Amino acid sequence: MNVLLWVLQGLAALLHGASGTMKVFMFDQISGDVPSFGALPRQAWMALGILELICTVGLIVPSALHWQPRLTVVAATLLAIESLVFIGVHAKYGEMASIGMSVVLGLLMAFVAYGRMVLRPIL
Repeated sequence: MNVLLWVLQGLAALLHGASGTMKVFMFDQISGDVPSFGALPRQAWMALGILELICTVGLIVPSALHWQPRLTVVAATLLAIESLVFIGVHAKYGEMASIGMSVVLGLLMAFVAYGRMVLRPIL
């Protein structure tokens, strides 16, 4: 279970890291291609991107260093909640593929949070 959780944390960190980077540093280049980016102001997308980047670090570093590993649970929980926001935004614009991806990532983050809190916590 520990290996599975580490693999999921690593994959999620890569995906959310890429997503956060695009929202923070490449917003102007990609916003024209994604209609749902018009749903929220640029500052909101920037804040969500920064949250994703912080949580990306939180998924890996606290557990890897055995320093405040509860922060990994917090990061995964925040990313799961963020996925709910994205599901609503993508649903408004009928972006079915993005809804599916947000559902999968949200469930993945909920599982990581539960796994690191209950199934296989890092002490």
